[in-house]
Amino acid sequence: MNKIPGVAILGCGLIGQKRSKTLAGAKLVVCADVDKKRAKFLADGFPGCEATGDWHIAIERPDVDIVIVATTNDALVKTSLAAIEAGKHVLVEKPAARNVAELDRLIEAASKNDVQVRVGFNHRYHPALLKAKELVNAGELGELMFVRGRYGHGGRIGYDHEWRANPELSGGGELIDQGVHMIDLSRWFLGNFREIQGYAHTYFWICQ
Repeated sequence: MNKIPGVAILGCGLIGQKRSKTLAGAKLVVCADVDKKRAKFLADGFPGCEATGDWHIAIERPDVDIVIVATTNDALVKTSLAAIEAGKHVLVEKPAARNVAELDRLIEAASKNDVQVRVGFNHRYHPALLKAKELVNAGELGELMFVRGRYGHGGRIGYDHEWRANPELSGGGELIDQGVHMIDLSRWFLGNFREIQGYAHTYFWICQ
């Protein structure tokens, strides 16, 4: 009988909670969060699942085969690296790192260890985008010449005081938060780019 993979979720906020609902063929065995109450809240929804405030404990468990990293951006790399070095398969949420230097460390570790490491670009699995990819692959639209996309965040009261507004935690603004989805989807449809040029600017609207 094949062993059911054990999963650890690091970061039990909104994204960690969403990931916990999609563990087809796997079992959530431990939840870790700096706020242990939040970890316990998520763990309580899964029989036998334990909660901890120390992510090291979650990674080191022998019954953990897969680690889902859904932390704030500043902790993505250090937790993922520890999981990789512990021999665990890793699903790390986008953007996977705050900058290229951090990402290079993750790529190097993934190439040296016999584990699977993937970035959680969930938009590739949206029904509308899956259909669009099907049409493109079938040649229904002819050869693609370019992709144009727009992406933003609707925000909410107090959004400017959340962790995404702190460069030390997030690494950047809307480009690194949601723009990475556009970059990933462009590569998905067109393939890897040989040359990249661009600029980033901040726009906002004030409702009177």
